Amino acid sequence: MGTAIRRPLAEMFPGSRLRDEPWVLHFHCYLLRSAAGRITLVDTGIGGADSPASSWAPVPGTLAGELAAAGVTPADIDTVVLTHLHSDHAGGVVTDDGTPAFENARYVLQQAELDAAKGPVLDRLLDPIKGQLHVVEGQAEVAPGIHVHLTAGHTPGHQIVRAGDVAMTGDLVLHPVQLDDPGVRYLYDDDQEAAARIRAEMLATLRAEHAILATAHFSEPFLRL
Repeated sequence: MGTAIRRPLAEMFPGSRLRDEPWVLHFHCYLLRSAAGRITLVDTGIGGADSPASSWAPVPGTLAGELAAAGVTPADIDTVVLTHLHSDHAGGVVTDDGTPAFENARYVLQQAELDAAKGPVLDRLLDPIKGQLHVVEGQAEVAPGIHVHLTAGHTPGHQIVRAGDVAMTGDLVLHPVQLDDPGVRYLYDDDQEAAARIRAEMLATLRAEHAILATAHFSEPFLRL
């Protein structure tokens, strides 16, 4: 997705001593196609005009057009992995009329994330897809060669996705400064202490593996550690 918004750095990363300048927040989703032709989508972006993200993000998102440009229809997608349920990652789960956007897909979510869901997220996003949910706990292979790993902190059931040496990190890391100092905290981390700890641990693991990060909000989506 090519959508972006500007937010003040000092507000988003309180106590970080970052300069008070705009932070351009980009929104990326990832499409994976296996050799056998199975298609997995990681996150669904901010969604349509009536998305829960409409209160703060520039809706509608561009995911539908990006999929079409890749020659993929929503019906082609076999698996949708949701790193977590914040509206900029799960807003595109349903269409504006409330029906599942990916009618043939399993939607993969951590049990802890489902347990914490309430209010509009539960009613608007999860109820329409409850028959398609694939709930996991911790590490799991959710499609051939595609694994999820629980990385709680940003939300109770935040997860990252691994496919070979690529790690789709969701909101494990929000800004490049956190690569240098994983202790830099983000305003919207549900548990800032836990998020900082798991960020440090996971980044150390990914660096040791020389992994490629596929980030959700950096200007450049891919980064080799």
